Amino acid sequence: MTKDRGTDAKPHSGRAEKALGYRLKRLRADSLKPPIAHGEAEQSAMRGEVALDCGWGRLLFAQTYPDNESIIAALGEEGDKRRDIAFYIRDPHVILSLAPQETFLDPSHTYRLDLSTYRPSRRKPKSFFVRRLSSKSDAEAVNNIYASRGMVTVDPDFFWAQRDSRAITYFVAEDEQTGEVIGTVTGIDHQRLFADPEKGSSLWCLAVHPQTRHPGVGEMLVRRLAEHFQARSAAFMDLSVMHDNEQAIALYDKLGFRRVPIFAVKRKNSINEKLFVTPIENQDALNPYARIIVDEAHRRGIKVEVTDAEGGFFRLTYGGRSVHCRESLSEMTSGVAVSICDDKAVTRRVVERAGLVVPEQMTADADAANVAPFLERHGSVVVKPARGEQGRGVAVGLETMGDIERAVAEAHKVSDRVLVESCFEGEDLRLVVIDGKLVAAAVRRPPRVVGDGEHDIGELIAHQSRRREAATGGESRIPIDDETLRCLAAQGLTLETKPDAGHEIVVRKTANLHTGGSIHDVTGIVHPRLVEAGCAAARAIRIPVVGIDLMVKAPTKPDYVFIEANERPGLANHEPQPTAERFIDLLFPHSRMPWADASARTLAEAAT
Repeated sequence: MTKDRGTDAKPHSGRAEKALGYRLKRLRADSLKPPIAHGEAEQSAMRGEVALDCGWGRLLFAQTYPDNESIIAALGEEGDKRRDIAFYIRDPHVILSLAPQETFLDPSHTYRLDLSTYRPSRRKPKSFFVRRLSSKSDAEAVNNIYASRGMVTVDPDFFWAQRDSRAITYFVAEDEQTGEVIGTVTGIDHQRLFADPEKGSSLWCLAVHPQTRHPGVGEMLVRRLAEHFQARSAAFMDLSVMHDNEQAIALYDKLGFRRVPIFAVKRKNSINEKLFVTPIENQDALNPYARIIVDEAHRRGIKVEVTDAEGGFFRLTYGGRSVHCRESLSEMTSGVAVSICDDKAVTRRVVERAGLVVPEQMTADADAANVAPFLERHGSVVVKPARGEQGRGVAVGLETMGDIERAVAEAHKVSDRVLVESCFEGEDLRLVVIDGKLVAAAVRRPPRVVGDGEHDIGELIAHQSRRREAATGGESRIPIDDETLRCLAAQGLTLETKPDAGHEIVVRKTANLHTGGSIHDVTGIVHPRLVEAGCAAARAIRIPVVGIDLMVKAPTKPDYVFIEANERPGLANHEPQPTAERFIDLLFPHSRMPWADASARTLAEAAT
């Protein structure tokens, strides 16, 4: 039980009762307290224990608590779906002995930056800049980044309520060209929060959007926060990082942080479960598309057995029912439905009979000579294998017979039969339909790189690929192949071209995520006709879980053409939409959480 007063900190008197008695007395006392106004909490915190509400949970500054029992009691007040952290623990072994069933030692390292010796970098960010969080739309963007990184999200109103806080500072990184928020960091000023005699500060929630095109975003956010606290005369800046986060630790080492023997303790809850329970065998070997489903199942108490980690296969068992899955493809999807989706020509015929708009299509001969009249009629075409996935062998926007012949030859390496379609100019929209209902809609955009005036396009692609591979567990990278070279040549560019700083270049016309494309959620704005088309296609194929791909003028407009259906859509690509939750609801409806039903009813009522 907690009291959410929308304050910066919550003080308590320092009593030395044992944990249970202390907690009961505190709860009774809290129930009689009037709300504390914003700003008063920071001042009164100087006289007692400090528990700073950060929206996702509270930071308990252990050095302000009189004893270990009071820290345990404070952790016991953690709110539902929140993650409290007791930091600066003096005696972790003693804390754990007081409540071994409720608490665990966080497997993170603490790093400290000495701000008296820190020197700002002369290198300035290119194509993005760092500023304070300044609007509710910023807050919503930060939440999307949190969701994409598997972090606990925050009510956007909370961010907005803290905009004048003396203790909490939020910085965001903004893309200069698109205006999108691509990174965020939170800072806590210990001096302003509780008159810290050590003049400390700390960094929390550093996160960069996994699809950002820009290098160095995390570094610039850390530097900006360090310089902010340095200007406030802070002595140091601390942070906590998971022990196995090698990429982040390498960044902190580079910036001059050093490891210090400071510990954190958390409560055993569903959010922290993976940090204190024995992991499912071979779970770490699963790709992100399987892992998001396994994590949701595990959270609900569904038994998980990984049957083939490399292939993404696992078995879920709950209440006497067992379902074998390969990522989002389950035994509930019939072999007939899979067969329809597998053959793009068949898929097109099935959905056309259901009333969907489809592009004109033909089959290419081995030498592609029969395509000439088709090209003359349409001016621009798409070549793709009749069977295939992950964008392999797909070429878009071909305008010459030479390009078509080469593309057909490449597509023949993937499938014996190659299709040629009329090209529809617009954006690539993915609709995820589960149990006949739209769960997520997202625009998929082709991979792009941003020039820095120093590196050539080949080097920029390599850098971007490394970032995308790291962010997706190796699932996404930009290949340098005929499609890439053709796309660059159409713009008068080569791999050796050095673009000016800030100049954005599309390096492939296909938007598939496995070949470096990015995805942008549009669920809240997608046009009803597009939703209707996606659901109609799913019904026509008779498939319970499917990704429907449309080419659209814009997600807010009704114009479209159907492209294909994917019987195994990647559910991990659609944060913040609850794709994995709805998938598990389909398989095991009795495992559905009561609060999820209430949330669904609320959404339905809002829609009517």
